[in-house]
Formats: sequence, C-alpha cells, structure tokens
Amino acid sequence: MKLNLRIRSLYICVKDMERAIEFYEKLLGQKVTEADAIYSVFDIDGFRYGLFANEKVNEEVRWGDNCIPSFEVNDINLVQEKLKQLNCKIVFPLTIIGKNKVLEFTDSEGNDIEITCSVD
Repeated sequence: MKLNLRIRSLYICVKDMERAIEFYEKLLGQKVTEADAIYSVFDIDGFRYGLFANEKVNEEVRWGDNCIPSFEVNDINLVQEKLKQLNCKIVFPLTIIGKNKVLEFTDSEGNDIEITCSVD
C-alpha cells in the first residue's frame, strides 16, 4: 500500500486569543469558524488554519521563524493596504522570486507570515 499524505491544516501559537481572532478576521475578511479560548479555527477553502493558546494548557513553545505559514492571494496591493491598516511590521519586503511576488509580515502575536501572489 502506498502512503498518501495531505496537509489539511496547521496552527500557530498565540498569546492572546481574542486579539489573534480579531487580527485574522480583519486580515482574512471572514469570521472565525470555531472560536474557543484554547483552540480556534478559520476554514479557508477547506484548509483549517488554527490558533492555539499554548500557555492555557502549559505547553512550552520555542518561538522562531523556522516554519512560516504562506497565504496565496490574487492582489498583493490589497493585502499591503490591509497590513498597513493593521500596523503590521514587514519583515521581508516585497520581492519577486521566480514567478511570484513575496513578502513576510509579523502578525499580532509575533508570528512571521508569508504572502505570495503570481507576477502575472
């Protein structure tokens, strides 16, 4: 039997669930699908993007930038406007890499997040 792997979800750790939900509702332009004090989820076209308040269950986390969630968008300019409104720090400026425009920002909880858009 061949092993089939699919990634259908990921989660990031957050320090303040209410603040994180508010941030991602504004960024994603949608309401949280499942809200909870410990684990909340946004359903993005069938992909589960989770927010995990690790401190509430005493799970230690090593913060860093070795795993970066990446969102693909159709208009990088609209995202840049949202990031400006949300006062996000840009940690990797808009750069063309191959056939994509790429930038990274820091969310309300200190996580670095990537945004990509086709150069088209």
